[in-house]
Amino acid sequence: MAPVSKSVSYSQTWTFFEGKWHEGNVPIMGPRTHGLWLGSTVFDGARAFEGVVPDLDRHCARVNQSAVNFGMKPLVELDTWLALAHEGITRFAPNAELYIRPMYWPQHGAGGGVLFDPETTNWCLSIYEAPMPKPSGNAITLSPFRRPTMESAPVDAKAACLYPNNSRALREAASRGFNNCLMLDAIGNVAEFGNANVFMAREGVVYTPVPNGTFLNGITRQRVIELLRGDGVTVVETTLRYADFANADEIFSSGNFAKLAPVIRIDDRELEVGPFYTRARKLYWDFAHAVRLAA
Repeated sequence: MAPVSKSVSYSQTWTFFEGKWHEGNVPIMGPRTHGLWLGSTVFDGARAFEGVVPDLDRHCARVNQSAVNFGMKPLVELDTWLALAHEGITRFAPNAELYIRPMYWPQHGAGGGVLFDPETTNWCLSIYEAPMPKPSGNAITLSPFRRPTMESAPVDAKAACLYPNNSRALREAASRGFNNCLMLDAIGNVAEFGNANVFMAREGVVYTPVPNGTFLNGITRQRVIELLRGDGVTVVETTLRYADFANADEIFSSGNFAKLAPVIRIDDRELEVGPFYTRARKLYWDFAHAVRLAA
């Protein structure tokens, strides 16, 4: 008996692949494609919202660097990524909330095995509707799962193979009634959330884990640090333990998908939406819209 196919509903999607735009969830990988079979895919993600696309150039540049770091060939020039992204955005309603995802993957393994052939690198650009999460606040806890090191995983690339570990951390936290979690590095220091970078404030100073090769130094993270420092806030990148967050005055996240979001509970301790989060979010929104106005 043939298997019953299951229909999955996706939001409006346009993908540029093999020289043209395709509507919907276009099939781009077969069961023998190395990127599918062994997870050898790198990607990046930018956001379009309220008519702006902040740091699109940085995201497109990073996917090319991720390809290099992973051992693939970055086939698409930065200007081409940018032109395609802007072209794709016009296929959606004005002010649509979009996720912009450039990707690379190897088609074949060398000799059909684990080692991939970089000469077979392929690529696409997928853009789809993805509503911005409301900043209603997250309840967080400590994950029992840890971030890998450079010696054990390609943490210097935004690689798809890294995300199942984050996914299981988020699922485990959800099973205990939390909607996010802090993940430690191999020696027990806080690295990041399950899906974003993390900030905390204590006695008038903002702190964030110093990039140490176990998590990506996020583009939104970098922008938030720059904006806060430019506004006179002291931001310290340093080694932090879970106890530091448990005793923080406020905690918030930064990441491309939701941009900035507050934490309203850590374990059983309630937290207020704090002034540094509020300030950072306003600064970021002002920055994003100033880019549009300047253009």
